[in-house]
Amino acid sequence: MEEESNVTSSPSTPVQRLRHRKRSSAEVLDGDKASASPLLVNDRNKYKSFMIRTYSTLWMIGGFVMVVYMGHLYITAMVLVIQIFMAKELFNLLRKAPEDKCLPGIKQLNWHFFFTAMLFVYGRILSQRLANTVTADQFLYRLVSGLIKYHMAICYFLYIIGFMWFILTLKKKMYKYQFGQYAWTHMILIVVFTQSSFTVANIFEGIFWFLLPASLIIINDIFAYIFGFFFGRTPLIKLSPKKTWEGFIGASVTTIISAFVLANVLGRFPWLTCPRQDLSTGWLHCDADPLFKPEPFTLPAWIPGWFPWKEMEVLPVQWHALCLGLFASIIAPFGGFFASGFKRAFKIKDFGDSIPGHGGITDRMDCQMVMAVFAYIYLQSFIVSQSVSVDKILDQILTNLSFEEQQALFTRLGQMIGNS
Repeated sequence: MEEESNVTSSPSTPVQRLRHRKRSSAEVLDGDKASASPLLVNDRNKYKSFMIRTYSTLWMIGGFVMVVYMGHLYITAMVLVIQIFMAKELFNLLRKAPEDKCLPGIKQLNWHFFFTAMLFVYGRILSQRLANTVTADQFLYRLVSGLIKYHMAICYFLYIIGFMWFILTLKKKMYKYQFGQYAWTHMILIVVFTQSSFTVANIFEGIFWFLLPASLIIINDIFAYIFGFFFGRTPLIKLSPKKTWEGFIGASVTTIISAFVLANVLGRFPWLTCPRQDLSTGWLHCDADPLFKPEPFTLPAWIPGWFPWKEMEVLPVQWHALCLGLFASIIAPFGGFFASGFKRAFKIKDFGDSIPGHGGITDRMDCQMVMAVFAYIYLQSFIVSQSVSVDKILDQILTNLSFEEQQALFTRLGQMIGNS
């Protein structure tokens, strides 16, 4: 009886204290949920996060401008570094420490597949430009031509080595985890290298076609945050509770206007508009494409009379820029919504913490991936001429014919021209 009275009268037994703590924390959470809002306008710490995000954004923009100034090859190297960080963040999502301890080579296997895919993608994109770079040196040219000729076979055998490595390291009771890692690795390769291949192709068509789409995504992201920070009150989508209609609409208008203005500014620099046919880093000069030659444009009659200009100079590329701006403001944000849903599925806030105030590299690349693919498809479908040109024929000759075959072709061409 004494024990029963002690149990019933004592309010501080471990079980009761635990239940009491759970009840009180639940009540606090409920109270917070009732009074708190995910919108930035109601966030008490929003100014602190705003300053952190602003500082890191300025650093990123400064570094981005410096790399763009350095040229095509350095921008490509920047894309490669971003890919490595993205792959690292995505690989870590499904990592499990106990299983990895039992499988010591699994990380190395993932990176083996990554670098094999990198060799395949970059080899396909840059092979012709690499051949153009070494044409002056006969030994290097023959070496590069041989590598280009057997490039696909080399990549295939590297992949087969990884495949056999995976099969030989399968362990009992680890099959599900290992096959999950194998599938996850291949999905990462598809996501990362699909985007990057289009990005690198855009760079060598002219930095303009890389810089404008990337800048529009940055502008859209910044102004969506600013408009949502100061005016956002209407939630946009449940996947991203802090996204608002005010931020979405304000950023869309700003992005479309910026696209028209930016295209006019960037389109006047040959360094940005000239395509690069090799892997050198020298300064570029070329005849301006008609897209980048100013044309007079008469403003429509409905423009108010107080507007100071009746006619202005417009680059034809500015009309194309409006399409890019429209896509960047309305469609590309769905890449961010997809990433938000993805993070919710894995119950994480960010993909990483490498950028203060922003999260990981992947958090900043979600919309860029969607935009890069669209920019390439738009460029190839509506802007780049698909007709045969001397440059394209020479590229094919340099890439696919041996030195002796090129000499034979030169001799035949001389005979044909001499007889005509």
